[in-house]
Amino acid sequence: VRFEDVRFAYGSAPADAVAGVDLVCRAGATTALVGPSGSGKSSLGGLLLRLRDPRSGSVRVGGVDLRRLDVVAHRRRVGVVLQEPCLFDRTLRENVGYGLDPPPSLKRVRAAARAAGVDGVVAAMPDGWETLAGEGATRLSGGEKQRVAIARALVREPDLLLLDEATSALDAESEAVVLAALDAAAAGRTALVIAHRLATVRRADAIAVLVAGAVVERGDHDALVALGGVYADLVSKQ
Repeated sequence: VRFEDVRFAYGSAPADAVAGVDLVCRAGATTALVGPSGSGKSSLGGLLLRLRDPRSGSVRVGGVDLRRLDVVAHRRRVGVVLQEPCLFDRTLRENVGYGLDPPPSLKRVRAAARAAGVDGVVAAMPDGWETLAGEGATRLSGGEKQRVAIARALVREPDLLLLDEATSALDAESEAVVLAALDAAAAGRTALVIAHRLATVRRADAIAVLVAGAVVERGDHDALVALGGVYADLVSKQ
């Protein structure tokens, strides 16, 4: 994934939300975006999903400008995990396979769930994968819901993973479990991780620090801490 001099603004906003970003997310590696609120992290995620197009510059996947790709086919290649997992009033099996046609086999659902660290939780329920989820149904913890969402992303067998604040709503214990699941999910895949909590990104292969829509620092965790700049300041406050 390559962002080439990308600029983007919302509507008639006077300032760019993304201001000339050049960034390469290496194939098979995890790249993290960190920075204060409003720094452009989620805007870059939206550009990668092609929820919107840049005002100038380009976003390329495999060397091809996203504007030249079929948007539906592109999104099928991307597994997305957001801050607030949405579970529907359907069985857990249907929740994991949601959006796929034909629905995935139970074997495939369970394989994704094992990778997400949630298969054992579901297997222990009286109705297993036929357990109803959603409002008024089985009460899953925040961490369990998030791992179901990770399984939903993985069952698509995506080439890319986009993780946007995937642990920010969790307590410390649940976060540790979900982080382990996310690490396993990202292994061997190209992953873009957007995070406010820095525990999520410490093990990333590369970290880009954004301020006011621009990349101001880049490197791995240790290098950025040693730099003593914006990232080091964020670490000291957490």
